[in-house]
Amino acid sequence: MKRDLPTAHFLNRELGILAFNRRVLAQAADESVPLLERLRFLTIVSSNLDEFFEIRVAGLKEQIELNLPEPGPDGKGPVEVLDAVGRESHALVADQYRLLNTVLLPALAEAGVVFPRREEWSPAQRQWIRDYFFRELLPVLTPIGLDPAHPFPKVLNKSLNLVVELVGRDAFGRSSRAAIVQAPRALPRVIRLPREIAGAQFAFVFLSSILHAHLEELFAGMKVLGCYQFRVTRNSDLFVDEEEIKNLHTALKGELLHRHFGNAVRLEVADNCSPAMIEFLLQQFGLTEADLYRVEGPVNLYRLREVPEQVERPDLKYPLFQPGLPAPLEARSDLFDVLKKQDVLLHHPFQSFAPVIDFIRTTALDADVIAIKQTVYRTGTDSELMEILIDAARRGKEVTVVVELMARFDEEANLNWAARLEEVGAHVVYGVVGHKTHAKMALIVRREDTESGKVLRRYAHVATGNYHPRTARFYTDFGLLTANEELCADVAEVFKQLTGLGRAGKLRHVWQSPFTLHKRIVEAIRAEARNAREGRAARIIAKMNALLDPQVIDELYLASQAGVKVDLIVRGVCALRPGIAGLSENIRVRSIIGRFLEHTRVFFFLAGGAEDVYLASADWMGRNFFRRIELCFPVLDPALKRRVIREGLQAYLDDNCQAWTMDADGVYTRLRPRRGRPRSAQEELLFTLGTPS
Repeated sequence: MKRDLPTAHFLNRELGILAFNRRVLAQAADESVPLLERLRFLTIVSSNLDEFFEIRVAGLKEQIELNLPEPGPDGKGPVEVLDAVGRESHALVADQYRLLNTVLLPALAEAGVVFPRREEWSPAQRQWIRDYFFRELLPVLTPIGLDPAHPFPKVLNKSLNLVVELVGRDAFGRSSRAAIVQAPRALPRVIRLPREIAGAQFAFVFLSSILHAHLEELFAGMKVLGCYQFRVTRNSDLFVDEEEIKNLHTALKGELLHRHFGNAVRLEVADNCSPAMIEFLLQQFGLTEADLYRVEGPVNLYRLREVPEQVERPDLKYPLFQPGLPAPLEARSDLFDVLKKQDVLLHHPFQSFAPVIDFIRTTALDADVIAIKQTVYRTGTDSELMEILIDAARRGKEVTVVVELMARFDEEANLNWAARLEEVGAHVVYGVVGHKTHAKMALIVRREDTESGKVLRRYAHVATGNYHPRTARFYTDFGLLTANEELCADVAEVFKQLTGLGRAGKLRHVWQSPFTLHKRIVEAIRAEARNAREGRAARIIAKMNALLDPQVIDELYLASQAGVKVDLIVRGVCALRPGIAGLSENIRVRSIIGRFLEHTRVFFFLAGGAEDVYLASADWMGRNFFRRIELCFPVLDPALKRRVIREGLQAYLDDNCQAWTMDADGVYTRLRPRRGRPRSAQEELLFTLGTPS
């Protein structure tokens, strides 16, 4: 029987997301972080806020519009949450621009990286920029005067636009008070000036500044009274009626066309925009003053992400490092021979992702490999792994790929990979409608010689992170290569569920969503609570990206009350309130924010001394437990188990540099070393598992 859970026991999800972005913004303000990396953290906040508005704020607005006042576990309804989110979002954005204008830009200028304003351009710069405008920009621009024949155009989600105030008449005698200039997405948003005219080591101008400086070329004979940047953010959550569709592939392709033009949820304008023009834009997009963000600078700070890549200053960036290899793979022995003897644990990005690619490449080229099966959630547009799978299918291997078409913002890339795989004869399956396939797994079937004749042997790779070449360099994740027959049999059973029909078979080791993962997590927490009540040692350590599931949170409260010491390392949103007397005084919550995005999910239960360790693709959220296909798999090898505890948990509990501790009200405080040496989990892992370059 479910307990009636008090709303006071839970923190709000949306405010938790904004609190996470506060911690990321603190990295941009941290003087110990290299300067160009601080700029990069500033752009990450902008990217995160874009998605927050596209999905979370859009969802709140939809709830209000549809009169769905159902509160969340914290008891707050959508109107109350939207008001709170608006206040915190405005404060966060204001702090972003304040940091940019008063700290980062002056520091960059001092380091030789400048962004000259229009009034600061030298004659040589002005001439070069003018030539650039006529050569690169003017041919692709389409200014749109607003009159009865030219209504307000459709404005793409998150695109750069200029609204122009005009007076006068054009060649046809038409009079218009306003026009729109849309910057094509193919144009770079930040342009580097040639060094000979830069006036500094590195100089950049914004596309918007170049357009602003040459508006008279677009509206010859008319007087420009004002020109203002603006950007609109739209609802980008795809709607696919999973009960009605007959073909998910076709339905999704149709829905993607509408993503760029969903309902507006936020308007960003330059701070010098006239009140009349602001009112005009708000009316056009059906927004209110609460949805308006006036900014002092570029309306999209994410465009600055291009700058660190163009500045050749290693002293302003994180030092390079060479990812390491586990000892069993350093001798470059035959991978299959290694896996017959032992499992191999990979800890990315401190250890290389190359063995995973080699695992698939070797199987594609190996004449004894019969079948390759793999899931794809996020893999990018230039994935070497996908090219290898395509090549394997061409070579006659039985290739099966479970492609998750509903992976948010990667739908188009996944559709393209699916089409290419199908062209070469691979079996492409689109998972299970209504349940995203979020599990990260690959399975190889190989015919091998033994003393008793030829047998089929299976090898598997299971992981906490995606098969994505870029994120493997920036996200922390664990991957396990194994020939353990029971683990491989579990993986094979999950593939059978995804590609075929029938009841779910029983798994020996793996906990799987949506069938057993939630139940097993609850049982493991209850077992620790029972041990504590009976006077035995009990301990829970869990690392994840988010903790939101009400029942799991309640079970953790009960475990705390029973005397279980619980440490939670939650990178992002945590709805649990730690440290409340009589409820959660034995629970500590911390978040690690550093050079790499913490993405590992590691669960430790003392289990009467057995020390059960699990790695998972799932966070402790309702969607992961009940609306996704996820894997949570044990680390069975004792040596590898100790490694996971040491590298994936204890290092983060010892961190006193990048760790933030959360109080009962959801307020985070950054730890600082007081006594003893500074400890940074990511830095220590980088230099113990990798090699500085």
